[in-house]
Order: sequence, then structure tokens, then C-alpha cells
Amino acid sequence: SVQSEFSVARLKQPLNRLPFNNTALKKLPVDDSEEPGSRTVPAACYSRIRTLQPLIRPTFVAQSLSALALLDLSERDVLSNPLAPEYLSGSRLLPGSEPAAHCYSGHQFGLFAGQLGDGAVMYLGEVESGTHGRWEIQVKGAGVTPYSRDGDGRKVLRSSIREFLCSEAMAALGIPSTRAASLVTSDLYVTRDPLNSGRRIPERCSVVLRLAPSFIRFGSFEIFLGRDDFSGLQGPSAGRHDIRAQLLDYVIEAFYPYIQQTHSNRKDRNMAFFREVRTRQTAKLVAQWQCVGFCHGVLNTDNMSILGLTLDYGPFGFMDRFDPDFVCNNSDKRGRYSYQAQPSMCRWNLARLAEALDSELDAAEAGAVLDQFMPTYEAFYLCIMRKKLGLVGKEEPEDSELISDLLRLMHNTGADFTNTFRLLSRVPWPDEGHSGRATVEPVVHLILEQCASIEELKVANKPTMEDRELAMILSMAQTNPVMFGMVADRPAVSQQLELMGRLKELLETDEDELKKKQRGDWICWVSRYRRRLARECDGTGDLSLIKKERLSVMNSTNPSVVLRNYIAQNAIQAAENGDFSEVRRPIFLSLSKSPLGHLAPSKLGLKVTWIHHIITGFLPGDWSKIICHQRRI
Repeated sequence: SVQSEFSVARLKQPLNRLPFNNTALKKLPVDDSEEPGSRTVPAACYSRIRTLQPLIRPTFVAQSLSALALLDLSERDVLSNPLAPEYLSGSRLLPGSEPAAHCYSGHQFGLFAGQLGDGAVMYLGEVESGTHGRWEIQVKGAGVTPYSRDGDGRKVLRSSIREFLCSEAMAALGIPSTRAASLVTSDLYVTRDPLNSGRRIPERCSVVLRLAPSFIRFGSFEIFLGRDDFSGLQGPSAGRHDIRAQLLDYVIEAFYPYIQQTHSNRKDRNMAFFREVRTRQTAKLVAQWQCVGFCHGVLNTDNMSILGLTLDYGPFGFMDRFDPDFVCNNSDKRGRYSYQAQPSMCRWNLARLAEALDSELDAAEAGAVLDQFMPTYEAFYLCIMRKKLGLVGKEEPEDSELISDLLRLMHNTGADFTNTFRLLSRVPWPDEGHSGRATVEPVVHLILEQCASIEELKVANKPTMEDRELAMILSMAQTNPVMFGMVADRPAVSQQLELMGRLKELLETDEDELKKKQRGDWICWVSRYRRRLARECDGTGDLSLIKKERLSVMNSTNPSVVLRNYIAQNAIQAAENGDFSEVRRPIFLSLSKSPLGHLAPSKLGLKVTWIHHIITGFLPGDWSKIICHQRRI
């Protein structure tokens, strides 16, 4: 019959023949309760999802060909299947899939939050690709789960576009990340308040198909924690050390088999695992973030992958102008997850993982492993930064200072992080007879073109503390110097004083004077850099090969394009008006390859961001004038 022929043809389609092998559900305890709604889920790592919650008229926004290839799927395999938008949005059950949601806990902004879990994510299963190994596939935004709490389990188009684009952009940069294979939107709407203004608007429900070897995270091990002294909350499986051991065995056997195979003693094996998570996964990952100016935004323990993947793209951001205190999350008022805080926050999260593993680790050894986190991170960071400067022939102790001084200069002049490093490949090699100022003037001119103006720097250095508080502190400097010294040592206060000092300097100069100083500072640094480049050649190597390698390494390490906020926003605005071309335009495919060319910063779409806390001296007697002036700018 025609119906049976259609059924046979459908079964032959690649999407219907994905080789599922849902190992996690076989190896770990699963909650089979049919109780509806959000609930506490004890003694389980996953909860089955019994009922799908289909979208209305799902349609594709975009696919990532490289992510689909991890499942041995092509674009044609997907687009030729009329049911593909339903399958890849969790609206229709893929043959072999077993919908579930993962249970985890976490420390959020430093406080233990108890049970969290996949509140808007549905695990579909694990696909065994003959070419690329095993991949867990999830749909994000597919509806409520037992972990949705007060949410509706839906994601809207704008947040889904950001996750889709950044997942693939990070992968293109060579930074470990979960992947996004497809993005589906629909005619189902939910209301949201995108500007936090109290005005809710209808937005399209959308779903991202995410891939990773596993989405297990630090918080997966925190479901076994007892009652927390500060929050009063506990994990849903508190005290179930048997399940904790089961989860740990699964993670090591499945994803760290070389550790499993080389350690017969359980505690030695577990310590080797913890060292690996520290070194190769977490320290290396955050070093890679720092070297492209990426800020995650919500580095809670539930957003830290046990495999060292960039996980859960919420309020992320790539820096425009370099700012060590860059914060991309509007709710992070204290800057806990600022750009410069990311390494220390990752170390803090590792300490929480050690606490969660508890008796599975040797406490003294775990402490020693944690103590080595920052040196390990710094080694990875310095290695990448040397490549960004094309210093590939030798390592010198002074390299760290050269890099620090570059970043300080970038901060002081409001230089663009991505463009500046790309421009440094234009610094001429220090050939004999070409060491004068005129040799570096052209590249310095290009760098200065994309630095901030004096008015932009004034705005960026406006103190954020209330005028009354500032006036009180500054009055204290004159009336009670001892007390002032104690207060000024507090990080929040010292930041404001640094801002004020920098603002004072800017108010006492003009644009021409500032540019003259900036030009001199850049010429000085570039000259130092060229002297360091000269030492790359010890006289025995082929100079032409050394020069070629320098440019090759710099251009492959310094992207010319990153997913700046305005790029994502342009794609979102177009998509919300029915034009998906900006989402589909594969900007991330050229992240590491496109030349910067001779485009001016304005043509690169450079957006000015706030630059905070440039360290300068200060004269307390002049604070009242500055406070009055800063109200006007």
C-alpha cells in the first residue's frame, strides 16, 4: 500500500536511523515517577520525561553543518525530512531516543541553591557516531520538566540565537564548547520582559539542538551535599554516597578511560581524575577564554562542565575595548564573574567540586591540587599570549611583564582587544637599520585609530558610587586619614578612587594632548616588542622562516572576528522580523581566518564599551570639583 511504502521510506531516512545507545540512563539511577509538575527528585541522576510538549508549526532557523556532521548527518539528511523540525525540537520522538532531564545542584553567586536541574532542557539520548564517537543530544526549550520550578521550560528566539551562534563561534575558535546543531522556531508564544522594564511581550518559542560528549557538570556531584550552613538548603540526594560513587565511576570510565586503565587503587584514580579536571579541562579552558576576551557571565558550579567545555550560554560577552573589570551580566552588580575574576572563580568552583566529592578524594592531596590551579592556569595563559605576540622561538622571563604592560596600555587608551592583537602582526620585523620611530609610526597610527576618544574615556571612568557616599569617603580622607586608609583598602572603594583619579587626569588634559601621550606610550611599547622579536633569532636559524612562522602563528591565534554583541543583536532583530539570513550567515566559519585588512574600526562595526578602573594617583583636595563635573558628563 501507499501508506506502508511511505512508512518504509521514512524509516530509511538518516534521522530515523540514528544509532542511539543511551548509556547514561543504563548506568545511572533514573527517576521513573509519573508525578506531574516540579518536584524534589531524590536518589536519581535523571528523570524520565513521559509527555512531549510539541511546538506549533516548528520551522528551521538555521543548522550548523559541522555540528550535524558529528552525528554523521548532512544538511540534506535534515532538510529532506519533512518531520525534521519536529524531531529536532523535541516535538516528535526520534526513534531510539529516551527523553529525560538531568538532576543537578549548584552554588549560584557563591551560595548553595539546592536542587536545580534541567528546567528547560530535555535529554534525548546518546548517539554512537562511527566517525566521531558518542554524542549526547539535547533539546533546549522543549517544555517543563520536574526541575522547571516556576518556569515554563521554554526559550525564546533571541536567547536561542545567542546560544546557537556562540556555541559554533567558540568551536570555530578552537575553544572547547558544547555544540549547537540546529535552531528551530515556531508559532507558539510565551510572554517575556526582555528589558526588565515590567512590560511583558509575546515572543516565539524556539529550541536549540545541543551536542556534547556529556552535559554532566560540577553541580551534578552537588546533589549529594548535606544541609548548607548559609542557605539552609541541601541536595536532593543528600548523603547518598553510593550514588555519588556510581556517578563518579561512570564519568571516569566513560570519559577518562586512560585514568581508569592506569589506576587500580580507587582513591589514586579519583585524585588523578581531579587533577585532570583541574589541569587539562578547567585551567586550560579559562586561559583560552581570557586570550580571546570572552566573559561567560554566570560561572556558577552548575555551569561548569566536568569535561572542560564552555557550557550554557546565557549573558556571555566578548570584550570590545579591553577592560579587566568587564562584566557582561547585568545582574552581577558586584562583578563576581568579571573578566579578570574568571580564573579565581574557576578555582573556587573546583574547591566546591572537591567538597562534593569529599571522601572520594584525599583531602590533603586535593588541597595541593587546588593550590596548583593558578600556576597551571598562568602557564597556559602565558603560552597562548606568547603565540598572540608571535613569540615562538624562545621563552623569556620578561615576556610576562611585556604582556602585562601591553594590556595596561590597551586599558589606558581604550584599545579594542581583538583588533589590537590582530594589528600587532603588522609590526615590522626589527631588521638592521630600521629601528627608528618612523618605522613603527604606521602601525601605531592604526592602533590609535581604534582607541577611545577623550570623551569616551571620561564616560567610561565615571564613578558608579552614589555622590553622597563618595563625598563622605573623600571628606574622611581629610578629617580621619587612618579611617580613610582602612576604608580605601576595600576593593569596591579602591575601584571608585581609581576611577576618580583617572577622571581627574582626563579633565586636566585635552584631546590633542591625550593623543600625543598615547602615541608616545604606544611607540615605546612597540619598540620594546620589536627588541624582544629581535631575540627570537639567535643567528643560527633561517630568518625568513622565523618571520614567516611568526606571522602564521599570530594570524592563526588572533581572530579577526569574534561574536561581538552587535553581531548577535543584528541577527536577532532580523530574525524577529522573519529574516533568518543573518543567523545563517556563517560568520563563525571565518573567525580564525579572515584577514583584518585595511578596514577602519567604524567599518568593522566597533562598538564602544565602558572601560573601568584605570589605576592612577589621586589628590583628595580636588574631589569636590570632580564630583560636580562628573554629574555633567
